[in-house]
Amino acid sequence: MVKSCALVGNQNSGKTLLFNVLTGLNQKVGNWPGVTVERKDGLIKGTKIHITDLPGIYSLSPYTAEEEISRTFIVNEKPDLIINIIDSTSIERALYLTTQLMELDTKVLIVLNMEDILAKKGYHIDIVELEKKLQTKCISISALKKTGIKELINVIKNSDELIPEAKYHHIFPLEVENVISDVIKEIDPNIKEKRFAAIKVIERDNRYYNRFFEEKFASEIKSLELVKKVDSEQLIASLRYDYIVKVRDEVVLNKQKNKETITNKIDKVLLNKWAAIPIFLIVIILVYLLSVGLVGGATVGIVDMLFNGGDTIEFPLPWASYEVSLGEGIKGLGPWLSEVIINAGGSEWAASLVADGAVAGVGAVLNFVPQIMILFLLLSLLETSGYMARVTFLFDRLFKKLGMSGQSLIPFIVGTGCSVPAIMGTRTIQDKEEHQMTVTLTPFMPCSAKLPIISCFVGGIFGANWGITALMYIMAIVVIIISGYLLNKFFVKKHSTSYITELPEYHAPSISYVVRDVGEKTWAFIKRAGTIIFLCSVAIWVLLNVNYEFRYTTNVEESLLADIGRSISFLFAPMLGMNFSWGASVSAVQGLVAKELVVSSMEVITAVGEGGDVFAGNGLFSFFNGFSAMGYMIFTLFSAPCFGAIGAMKRELNSGHDFWRAIFFQTGLAWILASLVGIWGVFL
Repeated sequence: MVKSCALVGNQNSGKTLLFNVLTGLNQKVGNWPGVTVERKDGLIKGTKIHITDLPGIYSLSPYTAEEEISRTFIVNEKPDLIINIIDSTSIERALYLTTQLMELDTKVLIVLNMEDILAKKGYHIDIVELEKKLQTKCISISALKKTGIKELINVIKNSDELIPEAKYHHIFPLEVENVISDVIKEIDPNIKEKRFAAIKVIERDNRYYNRFFEEKFASEIKSLELVKKVDSEQLIASLRYDYIVKVRDEVVLNKQKNKETITNKIDKVLLNKWAAIPIFLIVIILVYLLSVGLVGGATVGIVDMLFNGGDTIEFPLPWASYEVSLGEGIKGLGPWLSEVIINAGGSEWAASLVADGAVAGVGAVLNFVPQIMILFLLLSLLETSGYMARVTFLFDRLFKKLGMSGQSLIPFIVGTGCSVPAIMGTRTIQDKEEHQMTVTLTPFMPCSAKLPIISCFVGGIFGANWGITALMYIMAIVVIIISGYLLNKFFVKKHSTSYITELPEYHAPSISYVVRDVGEKTWAFIKRAGTIIFLCSVAIWVLLNVNYEFRYTTNVEESLLADIGRSISFLFAPMLGMNFSWGASVSAVQGLVAKELVVSSMEVITAVGEGGDVFAGNGLFSFFNGFSAMGYMIFTLFSAPCFGAIGAMKRELNSGHDFWRAIFFQTGLAWILASLVGIWGVFL
């Protein structure tokens, strides 16, 4: 009886989607012990079978952390069954991993995904013939359309009967098999997966290869006629690929030759030499116009009223701003709680702590949840449709000039959601210098935590000109390019690298996957507001209501926070148009804890000190104009990221020197750019 299974496959093969379909809500997410690569476990629906979603890999050779994790899990944990999901449209690439899995002593089930897409291209896979070649059970499904899932679960439950353990001794010629057999005889009896280990010995894999094998079998391997021109690792890979090509030619049937696919037709436009980049810029502008402007912008006033009350809702649109009167209006959570506390006999400072501290601070961030949900939704649709993979291809040539490759763009895209997983995702980059540069540059992408900063200033200073939002994201790309050039020129001198990727077929996004993806990311954002933002908002309120003698004061200018802010305001004055604002200074520093705190800090200071809108009247932040606002945004967006991302950078760089250089480079560049804009405004 199968009790546990591992889901293994290439990236972009539909592996995670299949995992979600098989487990439904019966899953948990964590990290692998000792590493920050995500781990997913769950129970297959309707069964007690435990399934682990292993990281997407292309082989069991440990060139990356993901491959090392997958190999260690399969060999040491010994799942009862390996479910190997294959992208039917890329069977040749996928079978390299499959042939390695078949050399293990674990039963393997082959799952052919996306065969419906392959059929549209005029091809068909002969599953019966493929089963004969691979000597194991094969089944065809569509994880996106959820077809074949019931049959798959049934096969998994009865895999003891349907799937024989594969010995799989027919890939290599007899002379190589003889060497493999000799190595197996000499392997330590305690080593698991002897055939797999023997092949790794011949490949000179450090995990299995040692001096004993070198001395005993070097002469036998070198005596092979095939090895005279290549080393043994290349020999094994070459023979494996020869076998894969033979299998492909015999099982993949061409039903309609020379048929141009829809993907090819779309790519002729989206990857056109002259139109590709302009189309990408238009897509980005539309994404942020919808998420922050047309749709998202209309929701900020509604959510703000729920927290702080009011009688009118403003709908800022790109061409105009409309106000809708609600008559008597809504009291709002903050004023309501304040009233409840006062009526219950509580003090005014307690009411202020709740309304002006906790609710105002947390509410200032949660106002932007609808915008963030729409942003995540649009980016997820672009990613799952296959377009984002093409974006990496578009920028590969440019990034090569900066000492990186198109692979570096993947963390940048992930960084629009959160910098922490984006930085962790850089570990798939094998080149050391390219990895170091990508870790340093990834936080420059405006993440979801920075969106409230942009929205706050765009709505309050730039008259709801939502084109400024798209401009900030385009500026992030420009800053990354400039920074990449500077790092490559003066710090991390690196020549161009190669990046090979296979562009997936365009397909309709899975609604269930998109909903799940957006929900998880949004909930993570909300949890930050309910924990870090809440605690820091309360701390800001306390510092605003005590002086340096720690006595209660109602004058924020005499508060301890104001004293702290004035002591560092000279650092931020240039970017603020030579305005020495203690409020803006402490808010910018708060951004090192969490970028959302920039907005919540300004909101709490305004609520306690003056009330009303952040930028209205003659308050603490009324000095902001177009230039100082732009300078301030530039600094908060491009300076060192939040504590979570800083911790991820430290782990990935694994060097104190490289880590501090990255922090000072980010913050120094942000300060220079921001100060240039702020001072420029002084002279205009």
